[in-house]
Amino acid sequence: MNTSSKDKQAALHYHQQAPAGKLSIRPTKPLQSQKDLALAYSPGVAEPCRAIAEDHKRVFDYTAKGNLVAVISNGTAVLGLGNIGPEAAKPVMEGKAILLKKLAGIDAFDIELDATDPMTVIEIVKALAPTFGGINLEDIKAPECFQIEEKLKDQLSIPIMHDDQHGTAIISSAALLNALAIANKDIARIQLVVNGAGAGAIACTQLYLALGVKQENIIMCDSKGVVHKDRTDINAYKQSFATDRPLHTLTEALHGADVFLGLSTANLVTPTHLKSMASNPIVFALANPNPEIAYDVAMATRDDLIMATGRSDYPNQVNNVLGFPYIFRGALDVRAAAINEPMKLAAVKAIAALAKEPVPAAVKIAYNSKTLAFGKDYLLPKPMDRRLITTVSTAVAQAAMESGVAQTPIEDWAHYRTELEQRIS
Repeated sequence: MNTSSKDKQAALHYHQQAPAGKLSIRPTKPLQSQKDLALAYSPGVAEPCRAIAEDHKRVFDYTAKGNLVAVISNGTAVLGLGNIGPEAAKPVMEGKAILLKKLAGIDAFDIELDATDPMTVIEIVKALAPTFGGINLEDIKAPECFQIEEKLKDQLSIPIMHDDQHGTAIISSAALLNALAIANKDIARIQLVVNGAGAGAIACTQLYLALGVKQENIIMCDSKGVVHKDRTDINAYKQSFATDRPLHTLTEALHGADVFLGLSTANLVTPTHLKSMASNPIVFALANPNPEIAYDVAMATRDDLIMATGRSDYPNQVNNVLGFPYIFRGALDVRAAAINEPMKLAAVKAIAALAKEPVPAAVKIAYNSKTLAFGKDYLLPKPMDRRLITTVSTAVAQAAMESGVAQTPIEDWAHYRTELEQRIS
């Protein structure tokens, strides 16, 4: 049995050992006596029911709603696996749920829907919404995912985020800010090439615009080449990034480019492409499991290259786990009515700033490195950095308050940070 086969068997065993799966439900109140039973169920449970019936906001006082997130998918675009259906997507959704719990103290239910029609998904999620304090949409294919998220955000007043879009956008944006600082490049002047025009690529590009990238400096490519204004086969989401520049291929687009963002498929970028880019090029090859150009090939091609991938076995992994647990934590804690642009930008800047701080000894030990420090090989904090919860969640909560979507503002920030630390201790 080769190493790959051993890894596959280890993963299957990990999920199969009793109890099967990765999460379970545990009570949070004592249930040891007749008195406990009378309080938890009949007749005592009638009292919180009456209070909530009189004022629906009291549901946050008497139930777990305020710390409960739904991880919802129909399995139509599972990362690296494609349209594998709701049952096959369940291990991924359980994984998201345990990350929310382990990293941010958030309870989560994974919900897999046997539905692909956008309006059907929207109606199902709306019907489920009274149960949850927030909704993490996951692995839903484009362009349906745009419509689903937009409609749900319009119709519900709880935090909703399609993590495939915004999680990738937030983490790669933090990496971009730090890479530009190292390369000594002005975000307003960079030439950006985006290869891939799905949910993640479009969300990343939109957030880069909010950070200061100029629309006229962006070239987006899909499987048919440059998204150009003379094409008639592009949807409305791609159309907003169509160019009229005389470019039609990825090769043409990359010539002189400062930044490449890949959210497409493996091995589309060659050493020749890299050599044609500007000095100190920034390459985010985020296709999974294999990037648009292999890391070792890219690094051997240019010594001035700054590179990130989606893989954990190379430096600068763009990993959504740096964001979504803490974004939902901050949003839930102020009972935000939405996850808006200011909250996303706050998360970007908090993550980028944390990477510039000295790395704690515990993190260096966890990653078996004595030399972790801000630079070309350390653009982002590591997922096991316990400072993420206090840094990112606080920034998100503050942005929610400042932007007017917080319904229960935080007054004592020192106490809040202590509470955050206690949630993961």
